[in-house]
Amino acid sequence: MAHRDVLDALLHDYTTRAEAIRRDLGRSHSADFAEQAQQRQNDEVLDALLVEAEHGLLLVRQAQQRLAEGRYGECLCCGEPIEAARLAALPVAEYCLRCAEDLGDYSSQAARLK
Repeated sequence: MAHRDVLDALLHDYTTRAEAIRRDLGRSHSADFAEQAQQRQNDEVLDALLVEAEHGLLLVRQAQQRLAEGRYGECLCCGEPIEAARLAALPVAEYCLRCAEDLGDYSSQAARLK
């Protein structure tokens, strides 16, 4: 699958996820206090999931911009090509593995996209 197609699919997934979470957050709460307390706790989890989805959208849009500019797959730190296996595993990767490890970015990027 071409990079553009992969990024488009990711954008669609994150957009769909964010829209569903916003819908869930917009629903009304029960009049029952105990049930309402549980719903409020669920809202906190949904808020965190929405932040992750919106961050994923940002990363995908940045990757799409790099693709449009002909810089997709180029490490933002050293300018060397990002490994194909890394891009296959993390299509929004901004850094080659060496630079990501040096910057401590590898695990944080992967964690944000799960």
